[in-house]
Amino acid sequence: MPKVRKIIEKTMTNDEKYMMRCIQLAKNGRLGTAPNPMVGAVVVCQGKIIGEGYHAKCGEAHAEVNAIASVKDKESLKQSTIYVSLEPCAHYGKTPPCANLIVDKGIPKVVIGCQDPFSKVAGRGIEILRNAGCEVIVGVLEKECIELNKVFFTVQLKRRPFVTLKWAQSADCYLDIEREGGTPVLLSSPYTQMIAHKRRAEHQAILVGTRTALLDNPSLNVRAWCGPQPLRIVIDRQLSLPRHLRLFDGSQSTLVVTEKDDSIPGCMTFRADFSQSIIPQLMEELVRRNVHSLLVEGGSVLLQSFLDEGFWDEAYVEHSPLVVKHGILAPSMAHLKKTSKKKLIMGRNYHIFYNFV
Repeated sequence: MPKVRKIIEKTMTNDEKYMMRCIQLAKNGRLGTAPNPMVGAVVVCQGKIIGEGYHAKCGEAHAEVNAIASVKDKESLKQSTIYVSLEPCAHYGKTPPCANLIVDKGIPKVVIGCQDPFSKVAGRGIEILRNAGCEVIVGVLEKECIELNKVFFTVQLKRRPFVTLKWAQSADCYLDIEREGGTPVLLSSPYTQMIAHKRRAEHQAILVGTRTALLDNPSLNVRAWCGPQPLRIVIDRQLSLPRHLRLFDGSQSTLVVTEKDDSIPGCMTFRADFSQSIIPQLMEELVRRNVHSLLVEGGSVLLQSFLDEGFWDEAYVEHSPLVVKHGILAPSMAHLKKTSKKKLIMGRNYHIFYNFV
């Protein structure tokens, strides 16, 4: 692996190496920046990194602010280049515009990974910099910088949350046995269960349907990993789910999707029109609530609905060596053409990762 890394580094330009460092830094904010994008920044003077920073938490200082603040000799900024993975902001939000800060500090050159698609920025940061006389280069490792913030770009360009589907299936393609209660078939290993909780921590919300909530009584929380608890969402058209379920225990925020006007103590409700598909309605409501990423862990019918209607971006399908022989069939992806996939080995189980392209 080290030899491969050395070969890659030799083929990269200096701009690309510094931008790769920006991406590495940005990932430190993975669990704290949502719904804001992850951003990293590096200040370079005479071929040496003199400052670094990243956006750690929504509402707090941006990457450029932290990188500039870390520079000991502020006079050196006037001979420096600042690298940033996403276009510096140009508007007053929870923090002042970073583009103005760069200009005020007299930094003569700015290298940007990709342009910000957010309507209040979208080229305005670049315009501020260029109008002030800064040399601006845009598009260094652009593909990688966009991939870094695929959630943010999905919300801005598609006006819906980034949707990840997840399920585990047997070797003969079943999710579970047919049952009206009792213990579900255990298809995941301890390691893949930990990965599932990591994925929960990386999403702002997690969704299940009525049947899954009733039969499995899931907590839908993060236990085997460290990170924020997601918003729990359950579809309960008739508000028929018993209130003793863990989803209603008040331990974390829960949103109930229903057609009823009734309220539920300790929970939020979203009234949907069930005569039409509720998925696009839910997508719109989540964006309104500033929820930008959704993990769907529901049953076969719910998962298949997301697949068939095209409301998904990634899918993690865990394959167990266990043979069930009968029961609830797993969702089918055979009819989907716009997908790419790769195999991820995880002990005795393996994952197939699908990407909507």
